[in-house]
Amino acid sequence: MAYRPSGKFKKTALGVGGVAVLAGLNAPAAISFAQDQYHQYKISQPAYQKKYGSWKQVSIPDEYKTNAIHAALLHTGKVLIVAGSGNDRANFDKGTFDTVLWDPSDDTFKKVETPEDLFCSGHSQLGDGRLLVAGGTARYEVLDGAVERAGGGMRVKNENPDKEVTLKKGTRFRSPTGIEYVSSFDVTVPRAVKKVEGGGAGRKGGGGPDKVTVTASEARVWVEATGKGDEYASKGAAQYEIVGLKGEDADNTYGIAEKISLDKQDYQGIRSAYEFDPVAEKYIPVDPMDKARWYPTLVTLQDGRVLAVSGLDDVGVIDPGDNEIYDPRTKKWSKGPFRYFPTYPALFLTKGGKLFYPASNAGYGPAEKGREPGIWDIEKNTFQKVPGLTDLDQTETSASVLLPPAQDQKVMVLGGGGVGESEKSTRRTAVIDLKEENPVFKPGPDLPQGTRYLNSVIMPDDSVFTTGGSYDYRGRGASNIFKSQFYDPRTNSFSPAAEPTVGRNYHSEALLLPDGRVATFGSDSLFGNKENTKLGTFEQRMEVFTPPYLHKADGKRPTLGEGPKEVKYGATATFPTKDAGAITKARLMRPSAVTHTTDVEQRSIDVELRKTEDSVTFTVPEDPTLVPPGWYMVFVNTADGTPSEASWIKVG
Repeated sequence: MAYRPSGKFKKTALGVGGVAVLAGLNAPAAISFAQDQYHQYKISQPAYQKKYGSWKQVSIPDEYKTNAIHAALLHTGKVLIVAGSGNDRANFDKGTFDTVLWDPSDDTFKKVETPEDLFCSGHSQLGDGRLLVAGGTARYEVLDGAVERAGGGMRVKNENPDKEVTLKKGTRFRSPTGIEYVSSFDVTVPRAVKKVEGGGAGRKGGGGPDKVTVTASEARVWVEATGKGDEYASKGAAQYEIVGLKGEDADNTYGIAEKISLDKQDYQGIRSAYEFDPVAEKYIPVDPMDKARWYPTLVTLQDGRVLAVSGLDDVGVIDPGDNEIYDPRTKKWSKGPFRYFPTYPALFLTKGGKLFYPASNAGYGPAEKGREPGIWDIEKNTFQKVPGLTDLDQTETSASVLLPPAQDQKVMVLGGGGVGESEKSTRRTAVIDLKEENPVFKPGPDLPQGTRYLNSVIMPDDSVFTTGGSYDYRGRGASNIFKSQFYDPRTNSFSPAAEPTVGRNYHSEALLLPDGRVATFGSDSLFGNKENTKLGTFEQRMEVFTPPYLHKADGKRPTLGEGPKEVKYGATATFPTKDAGAITKARLMRPSAVTHTTDVEQRSIDVELRKTEDSVTFTVPEDPTLVPPGWYMVFVNTADGTPSEASWIKVG
């Protein structure tokens, strides 16, 4: 039958034709308008959507619009969107910190009280379904040329073994020459360490007097000069008295200045940690970390503990490797294996319990340190470098993902850019098989163009959806990339997907929703025009991608009935279903917790599947290094890749 355009399309076509005539007389803008009209028509057609998918913006009431810096899917099905101060110094100065809960099932929103500035914190899914959030912002950066008062770290010493010392924000430290600095935060210095050894005088048979040694404890606090000018920059190490302390307290407690200068002052981290309770929908404070961290990575280990790595500390210096481990049973932190990484490193838990670092990271750190990929044995604290990754100078702001299914133990790196504000970006992708005796990165298919800040999401059909990014630093020069594509691990190839309408670069996120769609958030362009003369604004629109498999399904998807809420390792879980005959595979999918292109939580696990006429039963692998404890989405798929909506189950 001959194709007959709809009345709506006739009007559009006539409009395009009319504009085309005018274009010859008026301006190229008319042609652009006509092209846009045709594009909108094309992408709305069912055949197009069945092949490429579709995008739709979410309607957000003004009071819930926020600067999405972090996004995490909770086992309630809601998405926690954390802004903190949202990279907005005015919000920070006012103490205005933001968190929003979004329910994608009905597009409703709720504000959550945010206790501190969790901007640029780290987060990880805990075994009981809570989200651990640690670190954040204590102080915003001050750029070169804008520093008016010298600042730096003051090491506060306490030689008293009998009591700790707490100094409030605003405490003054005075040098022998009368120069004074004032502290920006409260600081608590533990008691000094007292050690007694020797002959045991006074005891029967004692061999002489005891030897008592006292080792001063210390803590560090950021201080700023009370006056302006070069004379306030420290010229070398000196001891500072603490104004207001007298007598023995003054003798026992004092400051030792680190570098105090008029140089650029970086962001500074906080030590605070919280568990977000998805049921109560509130932050619950837990013991703080030993080190302050800004831009840290948190990764869940096979025993449910969480390793915190890297970050800028309380004076804006990148952590040298003082990593620490959180125990959700005790709510306390302990010392972890010492190893340096740039900020927000991607670290994937692999079979056997080692962590794989694909060299993806998101920011701070020298170009010559910590940029090589490798396998980190955290028990022995050894690091085996792996070869084969090209463009090693462009792993910053790259995406990386543990390819589905997790049993294959393959990790992919996609795109990335040069260190800092570099203009470099790479099309390179690479895949490494960690099951090999000597793993080596091998080239994957190139991206359409050099891309930084690419978001990559594991899908229920074992594809990886990648979207957005920019080819220059923070979208500079109007460099946002309005493209999406699917990567197929089986064929090691890309295929195009529908193009997003909202650009995404720095401070953007994407994650899989329980209904099989993908939500995208955020973007923080440095400039708002191609000439880089107008400052950018934070992108607060949300856009949701509906994959081709949902358009092809035409509303007919496999369904699962009510099943168990918990399952142990090696055990089975059975779900009733009317679609058992059509179901061919099942996946356990760990929910995302993503920021700065870094998402080490998401993973997809193949599970052994058995069927009856009216049920499906799957078996959970016994290996917690493959399936870290926590809540998972259960998806079942038909032979053509159509997934069910997810059911939730707790593993562990």
